[in-house]
Amino acid sequence: MAKVVCVLYDDPIDGMPKSYARDDLPRIDHYPGGQTLPTPKGIDFAPGALLGSVSGELGLRKYLESNGHTLVVTSSKDGPDSVLERELHDADVVISQPFWPAYLTAERIAKAPKLKLALTAGIGSDHVDLQAAMEKGVTVAEVTYCNSISVAEHVVMMILGLVRNYLPSHDWVRKGGWNIADCVARSYDVEGMHVGTVAAGRIGLAVLRRLKPFDMHLHYTDRHRLPAEVEAELNLTWHPTREELYGACDVVTLNCPLHPETEHMVNAETLKLFKRGAYLVNTARGKLCDRDAIVQALENGQLAGYAGDVWFPQPAPQDHPWRSMPHQGMTPHISGTSLSAQTRYAAGTREILECFLEGRPIRDEYLIVDGGKLAGVGAHSYSAGNATGGSEEAARFRKAG
Repeated sequence: MAKVVCVLYDDPIDGMPKSYARDDLPRIDHYPGGQTLPTPKGIDFAPGALLGSVSGELGLRKYLESNGHTLVVTSSKDGPDSVLERELHDADVVISQPFWPAYLTAERIAKAPKLKLALTAGIGSDHVDLQAAMEKGVTVAEVTYCNSISVAEHVVMMILGLVRNYLPSHDWVRKGGWNIADCVARSYDVEGMHVGTVAAGRIGLAVLRRLKPFDMHLHYTDRHRLPAEVEAELNLTWHPTREELYGACDVVTLNCPLHPETEHMVNAETLKLFKRGAYLVNTARGKLCDRDAIVQALENGQLAGYAGDVWFPQPAPQDHPWRSMPHQGMTPHISGTSLSAQTRYAAGTREILECFLEGRPIRDEYLIVDGGKLAGVGAHSYSAGNATGGSEEAARFRKAG
């Protein structure tokens, strides 16, 4: 029998919802491109419920315990005294989310000699030291595509919010004001602007498709060039390097995974390549950007705005400068954990667990590391190595809070 340790974010401060704003979810049968949604043998939750917090338990307890397995659910994940640290020694499976990541460093993997599966309930497994996982024979899997469209919608919202100066304008209303001049002094139209995505995979391409009706000029860079028919359909301009794309665009959105080749790819030097007054949106991973370089670029006007819902580490310490820098539209990491997305990633987590516990193959599109090497979608999107360095700072969130 297996021991499963599941790390989820805290419940709402007023307790779990007694009712929800909507009674149901739209029915979605497949993802763009034809990949099917998760296909577990069953689920033990109501679609649209809050599943990603501790009390939601991803809807896993009944399934696991009825089959003789042990489930430990906690939000305590950082520092040597955390519940996660105490439970690692005999854990077979660790489940985590990108929004409240359980950083599985090489040191933690070494403390978990029975660990066989690191499962991401969502997309993005950079909180796992992939190099250490390969060396220790730990399988790493994630629920590919489960929240890609959720994130793409969030990107479009943030682009419009920055360019139209929405958040400061809303603040004037909340303050009781009617300060039209103050609101529009930084407000522009996106029509006619050039927007580019770094990476045009599931999320990046979905962003471009959603921005086309706004009559923006669409650009992208990716190590895997899109088919010619897709470029023609959307009238895309392809750039062979990130650096070339930066200077061509008024808005840049980052939609690539974090690994050693992309860590801090936006930094003090590369920011000099951006148009003065460009907007940068990052819903991928906070560590793609150099923290202090972003602050400086907003203060000196090189960037007109920065929005994102990803930080490093997560949760961000209370004194993280992105909380207070000017012209920003930051949120906690929420883009991929809407109630709609939670239904899909909880079902995908259940599907992966069923395969693992029953000795059946896990879908190739869910695999990041398997058999001691990058596998499946991981071989397509990641590089070997470790991107978890510095994650111990997450422990400062609780101490300062």
